[in-house]
Amino acid sequence: MKTSDIQGLENMKCLQGEYEDAEITAGYTSDLLSDVMAHAEEGSVLITIQAHKNTIAVASLVGINAVVLCNNRAMPEDALASAAEEGIAVFQTLENQFKTSCSIAQHFAGCPMR
Repeated sequence: MKTSDIQGLENMKCLQGEYEDAEITAGYTSDLLSDVMAHAEEGSVLITIQAHKNTIAVASLVGINAVVLCNNRAMPEDALASAAEEGIAVFQTLENQFKTSCSIAQHFAGCPMR
């Protein structure tokens, strides 16, 4: 799965004009940034409602390639600028974290969820 595949999912919107089309090798869903630092994998997509600069800092530290903000959360411009500098794509969706995680997992695995 590539970062551009996330943008193609239903109800997904990119919050940046351009981003690196990086390989997504895993996914992680959490709102606790210390948990993300301890358990998320490099090359993953982070699914969260945490929409601030610290989210981008943690994503950069871990090596996360994309952040998906659920529940239509908006990210401040300074955080989006930091994401762009770090090469992290940021997306927004109307969906909640459960639905978003399922959608990404289904697309990632290439098979229907059971």
